[in-house]
Amino acid sequence: MFRILVASAKGGVGKTTIATTLAGHYALAGKRTALIDADPQGSSLSWCGKRQVDVGRVLAVDGTRRNAPQRIPEKAQRVVIDAPAGAMPRDLSGFIDIADAMVVPVLPSVLDMEATVRFLNALADVPRVASGKLPVGLVANRLKPRTQASQQVVEQLSQWPVALVAHLRDTQAYVLLSGLGKCLFDYHSESVRDHQKDWEPLLQWLRRIRKRG
Repeated sequence: MFRILVASAKGGVGKTTIATTLAGHYALAGKRTALIDADPQGSSLSWCGKRQVDVGRVLAVDGTRRNAPQRIPEKAQRVVIDAPAGAMPRDLSGFIDIADAMVVPVLPSVLDMEATVRFLNALADVPRVASGKLPVGLVANRLKPRTQASQQVVEQLSQWPVALVAHLRDTQAYVLLSGLGKCLFDYHSESVRDHQKDWEPLLQWLRRIRKRG
């Protein structure tokens, strides 16, 4: 079992999009996949409920209930945890204790980056993070690759002490796919493949962590 916690100190950064896309990818790859929605908004649960597919089904788990980490199916091979929006590390201790990797999305704005700095500073005091047992990776989300502003953000994030593991471009495709219970990896058109390539560095980073463990 490999467990990925997707968390951020700020809402609206694409946390659920990353969680559902990862879950969809793993399920389509033939892995028994569970998606734990610990966010009271229930967006990941809603996505799972809309996911009417023959291949790539994702098991939904309500993570807002008591003892949510103990509700993970024993036979699950991949588990993606969608943390509550705006939760700080102290609020996530139950999930941090069981996670094998942690993904932190950040948007290219001053407010989002400041919130992420506070989140990462608090994470640094978590023993599993400080010891390296829980790797943490940043994902720069909703970038406009050809703009100077996005390029400056990527350069700044690259200098942070936490690894920048992926750059995801801004696109309305995620909004449309979410409403259908789909993810990028459900499709194979040329335009979608360009967006799928954005995910490969993140997937490679997660593969390295899984093999190391």
